[in-house]
Amino acid sequence: MTSHAFERNHPTERSSRPRFRLWRRLARSKDGSAAIEFAILAVPYFLIIFAIIETFVAFAAEQLVTNAVNTLGRQLRTGQITYQLNRAATDMDATKFRRAFCAEVSIMIQCSETEITTPSKLYIDARSFSSFGDIPTTIPRVSTSAFADIDPKSFKFTPGGPDTVNMLRAYYRWQVITDLVRPYITTIRPSDGSMPSDFLIVATTAFQNEKYP
Repeated sequence: MTSHAFERNHPTERSSRPRFRLWRRLARSKDGSAAIEFAILAVPYFLIIFAIIETFVAFAAEQLVTNAVNTLGRQLRTGQITYQLNRAATDMDATKFRRAFCAEVSIMIQCSETEITTPSKLYIDARSFSSFGDIPTTIPRVSTSAFADIDPKSFKFTPGGPDTVNMLRAYYRWQVITDLVRPYITTIRPSDGSMPSDFLIVATTAFQNEKYP
């Protein structure tokens, strides 16, 4: 039997050969494989990148707030800033102190006049105590939940004068921008289960004022 006669008698096998060769070529082809691999890995890749950036920026802001607390705490300790000592050159009330604090962090954190007079993100607590043992060591929160919001009701601006024990604390609600990483790095989370947005920055210093004149 000739090959032409065989092909006439087996049309199915003849038509399946080109189709089989096509699938074999497709199996060997690597065109577009990089694009497919990137599409598969893009989500976890960008999640990691955004998490690194958000974490870095939040920690940089935390360090900035810490430096401001240390700087203004040192000025309180040495008498460069005083409270109700009848010294026009150094006396500050809560509003003036907050304005000075905002100037220290202005490279990353901008305070409006409304924020200075009526805190909604930046909270400052400056008080004097009888001894270092009386200084609070926990963050005041509105509930016992680990991610509850802070409770500013006890915050005051009443630093003491020469030779007094004082504490200066600052809290700032730093907003996390990237939705993908908000559930993982935010430390204030709404009780209603809605999407959290705030990373709570906390900075504290305790000191005894110098016996300045």
